[in-house]
Order: sequence, then C-alpha cells, then structure tokens
Amino acid sequence: MAVNAFERPAWRSKAVPVVLVVVAVLIMAMCTVGAEGPAARVIPVLIGGGAVAAAVWAVRRWRADRAEYERRLTAWAATEAVLAERLRIARDLHDLVSHGLGSITVRVAAARYEPGPDQMRAALDDIESASRETTAELRRMLTVLRDPAAPGPRAPTEGLDALPEIIRTALTAGLRVDLTSGELGEVTPGVQVAICRTVREGLANTARHAGPADVAVRMRRDGSHVVVSVSDSGPVPGWRPTPGAGHGLAGLRERVGSLGGTLTTERVDGGFHLVARIPDEPP
Repeated sequence: MAVNAFERPAWRSKAVPVVLVVVAVLIMAMCTVGAEGPAARVIPVLIGGGAVAAAVWAVRRWRADRAEYERRLTAWAATEAVLAERLRIARDLHDLVSHGLGSITVRVAAARYEPGPDQMRAALDDIESASRETTAELRRMLTVLRDPAAPGPRAPTEGLDALPEIIRTALTAGLRVDLTSGELGEVTPGVQVAICRTVREGLANTARHAGPADVAVRMRRDGSHVVVSVSDSGPVPGWRPTPGAGHGLAGLRERVGSLGGTLTTERVDGGFHLVARIPDEPP
C-alpha cells in the first residue's frame, strides 16, 4: 500500500460497522423476549450465535486493522525522516557550495576594480584559496554521504568562534565589514550555528547584490532572545547584481523558525536590512 509522505495515515477499521450492526441485531433480539411460538425460541438462539460469531470476527479484524495501521504509520514516519534528512543535506550543500562559489564570483567581479597588478595578484590568490577550501569541504561531505560509517559530521558545527573566519572571507571578497557585538552571555550551540548562518547568508547576500559595499553586523542580547542584524549601504556604483536561486534566505528563515525565532528583511535607505531574532535560554 502506497504511503503519502505528506499526510499522516488515519486510523480506520472495517470492524466498526460490523460491531454497530451486531449491537442493532441484539437490540432487535431483546424485543422478541416474551414472544410465544417455535420462532420465538429459535430466532434468539440464531441471533445470539450470529452475534457471537460476528463479535469474534470483529475482534480479529480490529487487531488486523490495527497492525496494518501501525505498519503504515511506521512507513510514514520513516519516509518523513528521509525527507527531513534530504532537506537538511540540501541546506548544508547550499551553505557550502553557494557561499563558497558565491564568494569566488564576487571576488572575481570585485577584481575589476583593483588598480594595479599587485592587487590583482592578491585577488587571484584569494580566489584560489576559496576554490581549494570549497572543493575540500565538498569532497569531505560527499565522502561521508557515500559512507555513513565515515568519521566526522556531515556538516561542521559552527560556533561563535567561527565568526572571525566568516568576516575574513567577506573582507577577502571586497566587503567592508564592521562587526559589533554586545554581551551575549552563554549561547546554546544550536543558536550559535544559527547566528553564524545568519551572518554568513547576510554577507553573501550583500556581496551578490551590492558588491564591495559597507556592511554593519550587529549582535546583542534582548532578554531571552539573541538579535543578529546585517545591514548594507546598497549597491556600489556600477555594480551588476548576481542574484542566486533564492534558496538562501528561505533556508535561513526555516532554520531560525525551527528554533522558534523570526527572520525579517527590508530595504532601508537603498540598502538591505536583515534581522534574526532567536530565543535562547541556556540551562
């Protein structure tokens, strides 16, 4: 029996109508109490015997239907788990490939503005380094996907200590980043990953749409929430946007939403403003 991966199986049993019929028949049998004649003696016996047989069949059918329902429910849960895993892998691949190749594309485009051969040589070195890092990470992930027993996680778990490298990569791509962080206190690992992904996606979005622009990254704690914002000054003169497929912000919104947070985006004074508000209450 095919299982719809998007709909939880419903519990139904064919024994229920039979039980209702048996109840109705028993009520009718009770109405014959006090009647006279041969039929009055035979009919209750037949009805009682039939009711017992129907009840035994209904119990067996109920058990069979219950076992079938549990089988379909198990298959549905397994299918949902596979779809969730595919979605997670798709997000990880997007973060890896899109950001890596995106930084390379932006660095190539920004190299057009370099004034001399030394700056051009430095840009080529940056492009080579980014290409090697992206290729190595992609090979590592594909190796683990082919061999589930391979050591290491499928995607690295980023913490706040990864932010300097994220900023360095953005600077390499030509962005002028100003990072300011208030006292965040203790931040849970899941929220740390979301913070890094928010900053990375915000910078990548600026690099694609605004080029080597000024970007302000702000992090602060607001009660039980951590607030992260990425704001740019708008496209630099002569910049031609290189938009992606649009999955980055959608995936980031899902990631933040899975933690109970919200992601908002808006245009402000010609620039792009992204804000993630994530609940975080360390134990």
